[in-house]
Amino acid sequence: MSSISALKNTHIKGVFGDHEGKNDDVLLKVSELSDFVIIQIVKYNNSLIAIENIKIDNLSLKDEALKINCNANTRILWNGPNNWLLVSSKKEILKEINEKLVDTDFAITNISHSRAIIQVEGKNTKEILKKGCPFNFNELKKDTCLNSTYNGMSVTIDMLDDNPDKIRIFTLRSFGESFYHSITDACLEFGYKGI
Repeated sequence: MSSISALKNTHIKGVFGDHEGKNDDVLLKVSELSDFVIIQIVKYNNSLIAIENIKIDNLSLKDEALKINCNANTRILWNGPNNWLLVSSKKEILKEINEKLVDTDFAITNISHSRAIIQVEGKNTKEILKKGCPFNFNELKKDTCLNSTYNGMSVTIDMLDDNPDKIRIFTLRSFGESFYHSITDACLEFGYKGI
């Protein structure tokens, strides 16, 4: 089965907003990401298994608020107590998950096709987030994440880097187009490049 990206007919490449006379390195970069495996992992309350002994793609499941465990291919985002969102470019990771996480201890849900992912990069990235989300983004650091709302739409925000700021924002596929326009409208003030 092939997937059609959530923003296939929405995301536009080019330069927009207040971009005249600015170098490319000053502009925000906005892109849609697709072809990731996105798995929600939830440990059942009655499970006695110790998560410290479990490794997926050589990464452990940390039960520490807002923290991410990652390597070059996979990121495991803390999504709540005993609840994680695994995002990977490795298509075969689902097999490893099913081998290591037994269904009597964990609920495993593939949500890859139900999310839109927008990546924003640049020095004003946090300013864009502040326009629609009630979180203190001055506290958001590299390899941390949060669940919140952006202009009324539920989102998961993953801080990939902080020099320059680079984030991935996950939202429900059904919100994808509205969310994309909300983010790109917020970027117009600073100028952005759709890539």
